[in-house]
Amino acid sequence: MSSRILTSPSTGSSLAELRAALERAGAVVVGAGAGLSASAGHAYSGPRFETHFADFIAKYHYRDMYSAGFWPYPTPEEYWAYWSRHIWLNRYAEDGGAVYGDLLELLRGRDYFVLTTNVDHCFQRAGFDKSRLFYTQGDYGLFQCSLPCRQTTYDNEKAVRRMVAEQENLRVPTALVPRCPACGRSMTVNLRCDNAFVQDPGWYAARRRYTDFLHSHDAGSVLYLELGVGYNTPAIIKYPFWRRTLANPDAVYACVNLGQAPAPKELAPRAISVDGDIARVLSALKTFS
Repeated sequence: MSSRILTSPSTGSSLAELRAALERAGAVVVGAGAGLSASAGHAYSGPRFETHFADFIAKYHYRDMYSAGFWPYPTPEEYWAYWSRHIWLNRYAEDGGAVYGDLLELLRGRDYFVLTTNVDHCFQRAGFDKSRLFYTQGDYGLFQCSLPCRQTTYDNEKAVRRMVAEQENLRVPTALVPRCPACGRSMTVNLRCDNAFVQDPGWYAARRRYTDFLHSHDAGSVLYLELGVGYNTPAIIKYPFWRRTLANPDAVYACVNLGQAPAPKELAPRAISVDGDIARVLSALKTFS
């Protein structure tokens, strides 16, 4: 794919084009990145971070949840004090609100599949069909062995809630530090950070359903709807969506993102760029005529 890029402004006409493309589509493939959850209020910096992590900020002086997540905590008890609260906030305490509800309403009755790099599980909590979701980068709600000794993941809600409830002085009790039930090593969160990432049978089953969906719609009217995807991992959603749209003359590519909604010139006029807040765009699409 060429690097030549065009960016269209967010206008009423682009919203009309997107609504029309959605109505025409025989299938919709949604690619969701961090910008979607950010539009739902799940910011990793600013007031949300400062409110929920004021005590950690006072001690460690980090600026956001990204830097906090990679902080070199000196003990497992301190590491899990931070991470249990991080998981609780982003996976269990809040849902996706109106943003995910609006998207679900727009997709209701349509043949769709969602590929997401987000790990907060907002899609499933909003009522999306689990069999139509592929969380390719992991899930905050799962632990895995840090080695790992096997390709197995473990639900963590009970353990996380207990660590949050019982932590004191930015430490969890030593007895609550999660250990692999198979080998006794320390556990970690099931996130794709390095080669230790566990792809368990559920991950492979979701990938198979996603690839089967794509192959069943190699031709015909398909809308590749990209929401909040940047350039941290473009090879997962953005570039494949461009390639598949280019290969199918009946496909349309749509990018909705605040401040960054590019599309290749090669896809014009089958590319729709909406530079705007995703929450507002999805809300407007519900009533646009």
